Amino acid sequence: MQDWKLNRALFATIAGAPILWLLLFFVVPLGLVWLYSFGRNVGLTEIDISGTFANYARALEPLYLGIFVKSVGVAALTTIICLVVGFPVALAIVFATEKWRPWLLLAIMLPFWTNLLIRTYALMAVLRTEGYANQTIGWMWDKWSGVMTFAGLQPLGTFEPLPLLYNNFAVVLGLVYVHLPFMVLPLYAALDRLDKSLIEASLDLGAGHVRTLLSIVAPLAAPGIISGIIITFVPALGAYLTPDLLGGTDSQMIANVIERQFKRANDWPFGAALSFLLMYATFIAIAFQAMKSRQAERRQ
Repeated sequence: MQDWKLNRALFATIAGAPILWLLLFFVVPLGLVWLYSFGRNVGLTEIDISGTFANYARALEPLYLGIFVKSVGVAALTTIICLVVGFPVALAIVFATEKWRPWLLLAIMLPFWTNLLIRTYALMAVLRTEGYANQTIGWMWDKWSGVMTFAGLQPLGTFEPLPLLYNNFAVVLGLVYVHLPFMVLPLYAALDRLDKSLIEASLDLGAGHVRTLLSIVAPLAAPGIISGIIITFVPALGAYLTPDLLGGTDSQMIANVIERQFKRANDWPFGAALSFLLMYATFIAIAFQAMKSRQAERRQ
């Protein structure tokens, strides 16, 4: 394969159109929104870009800072749950037979073929007061109450449906439901490259499964773990649809506040400042991931 430096004209011809498209439809609009964050409204549709930092100062007020911190906490909890659930799943796919591995990967990627809105409404049908989850729990409650009555014990009282929807629990569950594949796929890619003879050697030397997992598998899969954390955390932090549909008034995240500034409050400068604070946090997370990846490569 030829070095692109030896044929720069051909490289410029091939790369010119994508770079132009990226500049026109990504960098330029993003730059305009960044400029709006230093402006103020002077009318219903006019924004005066005066270079003020008032929008960023307002974004750091306790009210909005509290929502931002809460959003970070919800995204972090979602990421931790996805890691705890996704690591064994990815490990099981790696050690599955060649016959079953494609089908397991297909099962992980299958949710991407369905619209997010449809998946969220399906989850709402499960979690609502008369949903499938409460119906199942209620059926088990009645059966167990019947068993206690048959045994001569005091039966259980009337089953009260659990509040599974329009709260923080529903938001975290929905985010895990949506973002779990983002964790499993990077973990699978990292674990699939591992030298399985190292795992066998560790077990033969009496390390045990848990110690082998923590001392051998996890350090070697660290780049994939870090990538999975970043790929899961960043979209979860900026999630809008899931908290909007599954959360209540106390379960809104920073993305919902940004949406209200652009659509309902018509305060584009403040919405732009909130958006770029979110983007700055993303850049910091990506820089942290790159630093950790370089440290892992140096150890190897």
